[in-house]
Amino acid sequence: MALVHKLLNGMCILRKYPQPSVALCPFLSTRVAGYCSKSLQKPVATPSKGSSQRHTEEALQGHHQREVALDITSPEEKPEVSFDKAITDEIKDHFRRLKDDIMNHWIGPEGRPLQEVLLEQAKVVWQFRGKEDLDKWIVTSDKTIGGRSEVFLKMGKNNQSALLYGTLSSEAPHDGESGRSGYCSMISKVPRGPFERKRSYDWSQFNTLYLRVRGDGRPWMVNIREDTDIIQRKNQMYSYFMFTRGGPYWQEVKIPFSKFFFSNQGRIRDAQYQLLVDKISSIGFTLADKVDGPFFLEIDFIGVFTDPAHTEEFAYENSPVLNPRLFK
Repeated sequence: MALVHKLLNGMCILRKYPQPSVALCPFLSTRVAGYCSKSLQKPVATPSKGSSQRHTEEALQGHHQREVALDITSPEEKPEVSFDKAITDEIKDHFRRLKDDIMNHWIGPEGRPLQEVLLEQAKVVWQFRGKEDLDKWIVTSDKTIGGRSEVFLKMGKNNQSALLYGTLSSEAPHDGESGRSGYCSMISKVPRGPFERKRSYDWSQFNTLYLRVRGDGRPWMVNIREDTDIIQRKNQMYSYFMFTRGGPYWQEVKIPFSKFFFSNQGRIRDAQYQLLVDKISSIGFTLADKVDGPFFLEIDFIGVFTDPAHTEEFAYENSPVLNPRLFK
């Protein structure tokens, strides 16, 4: 108890007498502060040769990182985009293409001599040897109206063909409007010229469509559209069936142009018209056989040729009742 009493008295004495100020005793405060700082500092080891070399390497690495950081573009800094330059380059490209078209027109159709074109008996219009050939086509299905069919297009084995595959589903969409569904299509893009002018294919010197395909036994519909600017004719096309055999072997399909029948909005019309082969806009393939499940169609090339044995001009009859405009 006596020891505790002494400690308490000492603490009271320290509280009564303030600590000496630095202004009053500058010499004493400096000596005390130096002593305290020396006593509290940790012992510092003398730098050795290995530690100095390590510090030097770290300094060089930090300097190198700062230099690299200066070369990297900050994500906040966006590259400058000149819209005027982009528009100018686009206009120059269109004028260059227009110049090439004018020069090719003086030489002949498609820039070839007229004699060579007239003597041509066969021509490959579409073939699939790379991704740029796939970019000329688009695929679509009943997903656009809420269906569940899926279709994809990719390059085949060894980049020597195009593979169209997917899954067909005839389940109607639950939207309360569509009552039927189940189709998948592959359609060629409309060719464009300078300044996005529409072009057309002229197959007037040929009489047969020629395809080399390999399928799974399903029937396909081959559709051909004419080049027209009339809105009422945007759903009109000419169609014919293509039956695949299935199996691992390729088959060559030849369809005369005279066999294509006229349809509008998917329905065959009573009044039939002949296909104008000098104004072809696009060609497509449609699967809608109402058989749910996977499918595939592999295409090597699509072309046209002249069959001397085929002399038929139009395969379907007309009458004044069905098509009075033809008999005026």
